[in-house]
Amino acid sequence: MTVASRLSKWSFYLIFFPAVLGIVGWQGWSWWSWAKAPVQLPGSNLEEATIQVQIPLGTSIEQIGRDLEAIGVIRSASAWNLWARWLRLRARMAPETRGEFQAGTYALSQAESLSEIASKIWAGEVVQLSYTIPEGWSLKQMAEYFEARGFFSAEAFLAATRQIPDDDFVWLPPNLPHLEGFLYPDTYQLADGVLTPELVIRQMLYQFEQVALPIYEQRQGQTNLSLLEWVTLGSIVEKESVVAEERGLIAGVFTQRLQRGMRLEADPTVEYGLGIRQTQEQPLTLRQVQTPSEYNTYLNAGLPPTPIASPGVASLEATLNPAATDYLFFMARYDGTHIFSRTLEEHNRAIAQVERELSNRQPQAGNELTTE
Repeated sequence: MTVASRLSKWSFYLIFFPAVLGIVGWQGWSWWSWAKAPVQLPGSNLEEATIQVQIPLGTSIEQIGRDLEAIGVIRSASAWNLWARWLRLRARMAPETRGEFQAGTYALSQAESLSEIASKIWAGEVVQLSYTIPEGWSLKQMAEYFEARGFFSAEAFLAATRQIPDDDFVWLPPNLPHLEGFLYPDTYQLADGVLTPELVIRQMLYQFEQVALPIYEQRQGQTNLSLLEWVTLGSIVEKESVVAEERGLIAGVFTQRLQRGMRLEADPTVEYGLGIRQTQEQPLTLRQVQTPSEYNTYLNAGLPPTPIASPGVASLEATLNPAATDYLFFMARYDGTHIFSRTLEEHNRAIAQVERELSNRQPQAGNELTTE
């Protein structure tokens, strides 16, 4: 090979290889620029939305990347893995940057870049979650609420309520089939941003322990009700009391009926046993009231086997301190108030009065009014 040929060959390599390296480098940079960019670029017509993402404890870097890519907040799980390795390498080299990806619930946006999202999770900038359980809600309503908010499934919550943590909450009545009535209704905050059925159940049980249980313990010597009976009766009072001023009187009526050996005949217990909810347009039918159920207080004497909802402190206090009354009946007006009666004759007149008031409101055939 001549000198000229060798020079020509080297000239080719000197020109070709840098060109190839340049192309490869340019393509790599182009891919990286694309991969780390926000999914929703500035100026997009799409509305910017925040997506809540929960990262459980022990989730690997690779799994985080796959999850973020799957929900559409980053473009590439591979790019995530590269950036995550860089953050870990930087943390080892520079003590002031030490840290780790942290579990929790994060509010992420498609308008954030990959590096911005990684920085949030690295720094543990979790969302401070909150949830509110109103007084009078049942476990089923709570389960539907948590699922609707995307925290966890209704099925997972209900399954967790059947696991009784009586080792930690020794005051819980024995042989409970579930925790109905003992999950205290309130607004709760979760500072660490992680929400699980077990965690919210423990929070609500702890709140019951702090708020409700002392009320019972202070009055325990003044009532014949066991803790389970107290909460059960309180839950019925809670479901029947719409107007606060009537709460003590409703508790008084139920107390009188129990003391006289009369059946409670409380509509909410029938509804709970059948898994339904009556309305003004669709009140309970006679057939439903006559349907056997261990919760049906029209057919069964005494209290049902468990509470039917989570009572608030006002209903629990009213149950321990019911109004002194000789009323034995009350009839709902469907505006939140009731007509109270001493005798069955008075009660039948109250029923007729309410039926007259409703007669102009398109009653549905076959739906007879039920009463307490």
